Amino acid sequence: MFQPKIPTMPQPSGLVTPPAVVQPTTITPGTPAPAPAAAPPSRPVVQLTPGTAVALVGAGTAVVLVVGTVLVSLLLAVAVTSASVAVCAVVLRSLIASDANRR
Repeated sequence: MFQPKIPTMPQPSGLVTPPAVVQPTTITPGTPAPAPAAAPPSRPVVQLTPGTAVALVGAGTAVVLVVGTVLVSLLLAVAVTSASVAVCAVVLRSLIASDANRR
């Protein structure tokens, strides 16, 4: 079921016919196509009022603050984890050294 199916190539035949000659055809001009009518704009024009500008600035500031908070918290988590690993390494080193001094 999951094995690929490889197509088999047909065996070449001994008889090969030459390609047929294509005769050129003449093109007769028809009636010209009518000019397309002016299409209305596909999307409305956005009007930027002072209220919407303040809202956009406020939303952008909120996004920057949230992303900054997330990045700082991730950095803090890495710092706390590395500090705890360093403390564990010092404690293990101390235990191994004291065990070697007892023998």
